[in-house]
Amino acid sequence: MSDLIAFLAVAEERSFTRAAARLETSQSAVSAVIRRLEERLGVRLLMRTTRSVSPTEAGRRLADALRPALDGIEAELAALDAMRARPSGMIRITAGHHPARQILFPAVSRLMAEHPDVHVEIVVDSRFVDIAREGFDAGVRLGESLDKDMVAVRISPDLQMVVAGSPDYFRNHPKPRTPHDLTHHRCINLRLPTLGGLYVWEFEKDGRPLNVRVEGQFICNEPDLLIEAALSGHGLLCLPSDHLAAYLEAGALVRVLEDWCRLAGYHLYYPSRRQMTPAFRLLVEALRWRG
Repeated sequence: MSDLIAFLAVAEERSFTRAAARLETSQSAVSAVIRRLEERLGVRLLMRTTRSVSPTEAGRRLADALRPALDGIEAELAALDAMRARPSGMIRITAGHHPARQILFPAVSRLMAEHPDVHVEIVVDSRFVDIAREGFDAGVRLGESLDKDMVAVRISPDLQMVVAGSPDYFRNHPKPRTPHDLTHHRCINLRLPTLGGLYVWEFEKDGRPLNVRVEGQFICNEPDLLIEAALSGHGLLCLPSDHLAAYLEAGALVRVLEDWCRLAGYHLYYPSRRQMTPAFRLLVEALRWRG
């Protein structure tokens, strides 16, 4: 590319001296570039005399093709520079239903109002999406355990995991005192969208983690339906506290194992190698949790 730019400068200036000045280099360096380019192409591009330089027929054809191409490249670079100065462009994010409504959309709404050239697409999906393969700029998930080539930015406070059941369920079943007691209860399982397995209920007390595989009649990959099943008395469920706060406050669900439940928070994740656009940087800062 640099050789072609040097050739075009000589062809337009009709002078090695003026071309060298335009390129801010020496005349001998320009001459060497043109000689190398002609040798590589196997065709003479410039006619040289002691008093003038002019393109050959092949040189004119090459110059005519180069000028609009280079103009287009310069225009695109100028557009990118303008984008850097003024936030613009499309941002695509994948997230589950709850963080999309409660966390993402409020931040996105403010961002779009302040920056009309920024466009955002939120795809609601409960899967843990391969954002690079599926064309997303970022995704949202609970916790910060990610692949090593990903960056995780916390975007919410800790959300305590809650084990709960309906009052009707507890009329016929004693409340569990430890996670081990769950083996004697009907539990509502969450089907994970990533590998298709069932979510293993995670607990922790005094720094000691404990994972329990539970069993029950009902399995689903949608949290709202898990809640409906629990409200209907089909067993215990385990979900983040923000999913269940209204039901717990209303007494529709009763919480158990409070001193065993682990904490987690939502994180925005994106490739560590990503070159941030101004628009994406603004969104990250708008979402970043500062509590």
